[in-house]
Amino acid sequence: MDVSSLISLEKSGVRYYDENGREEDLLGILAENGVNYIRVRVWNDPADADGNGYGGGNCDTATAAEIGKRAAKYNLPLLVDFHYSDFWADPAKQKAPKAWEKLPLAEKCVKVREFTLESLGAIKNAGGKVGMVQIGNETNGGIAGVYTWAEMAEIFSAGASAVREFSSDTSVVLHFTNPEKTELMYSLADFLDEKKVDYDVFAVSYYPYWHGSLSNLTKVLGYVAGEYGKHVMVAETSYANTLSDTDGHPNTVAKGSNTSSENILWDFTPQGQADEFRAVLNAVNEVPDGLGLGAFYWEGAWITVGDTTGLSGAAYQKRVDENKRLWEEYGSGWASSYSADFDPDDAGRYCGGSAVDNQAFFDAQGRALPSLKVFRYAITGSEPILMGDVNMDGTVNVSDATEIQKHICGKASISAESFFKADVDGDNFLTVNDATYIQMAVAGVDTAYPVNEFKK
Repeated sequence: MDVSSLISLEKSGVRYYDENGREEDLLGILAENGVNYIRVRVWNDPADADGNGYGGGNCDTATAAEIGKRAAKYNLPLLVDFHYSDFWADPAKQKAPKAWEKLPLAEKCVKVREFTLESLGAIKNAGGKVGMVQIGNETNGGIAGVYTWAEMAEIFSAGASAVREFSSDTSVVLHFTNPEKTELMYSLADFLDEKKVDYDVFAVSYYPYWHGSLSNLTKVLGYVAGEYGKHVMVAETSYANTLSDTDGHPNTVAKGSNTSSENILWDFTPQGQADEFRAVLNAVNEVPDGLGLGAFYWEGAWITVGDTTGLSGAAYQKRVDENKRLWEEYGSGWASSYSADFDPDDAGRYCGGSAVDNQAFFDAQGRALPSLKVFRYAITGSEPILMGDVNMDGTVNVSDATEIQKHICGKASISAESFFKADVDGDNFLTVNDATYIQMAVAGVDTAYPVNEFKK
């Protein structure tokens, strides 16, 4: 899940609760529900000359480092999403950072490499675990203020070289969108190969409101995997669990807006939200040879900073005005008025709150919706699982502990479903401790961990 706006939301007073109403760290709630990777965007300098943040989470390197440090407590690695811009980058906007705007291509490549290395180093030094790095965001026709494919290839290569220098274990991701434009996707993959751009994962955005059928998504990703042996994934998807607004800022998906398409196959309910994400996972999983990695849900915790539900008249306006103050002060809306400094025609003109509060996995009070379980259910199914039954034979015994020990030593691998059963201490990591707790439970020693118990 992408949770890039987390810090600014918390500064605005947002709190998160598990399904039982207990307040917890958002990252812990996500890990408990099966989320196994966190995506964070990084902008170069998302603030004006006076230090006023542009909004959208004010996602600079320090913010990514803070989220990464917290994610590491739950053994959640990061996909670091470099936009190489000071604010939002997408197919229509790939503006260079202010400091790079007038640089020639060769110097931009140097800056890309330096900024990537410096930022990844800062995240690592803070305690974050970087597993993947995205060189640009939805870079169909531009990146860092360059707009020809030949020049873009040089920027991609500069970023990739920085990642390789940072760590040989970190994957390089390239991210595009509009998978419904099948021939464009094919051309991009072909061009990357022609230019010998070094990367590991070809990623796309997929929003059913705009991006065609799931079968075509599989087809596009399958082409890249089959022709070039690349891993593939969906870097962004989301779906509305309601058509109601809760913060006083218009939503992307609302009554009469992005609700009718032949590819919108699910109700706008928590169940529909879960079904959409599960269907996207299925589409990626159908890519041959196991080259489909999965999907990231985009900003699944970007809820309102102040609930407007049920309010009207003066009470409604008072709440919206307070929300506007929080969006401006802490950058918790999609754009603040200060963003006009960088993007006057779009962000500066339409600045405001969250346009996706109705696509989160949490309600307006921050409580987890039932749909959040889809991450774990996609692997384990929705039935209760017997904790400690690593080999899935219906009983818990010493052989289950042995399976964990073999896995740790690299002599055997454990499936995703078995992983959840093996992780009896719930830290989202398999260690000797898990094997020991199983052995103790088999011997009749109370470990305070759920071995020989069914857990949903």
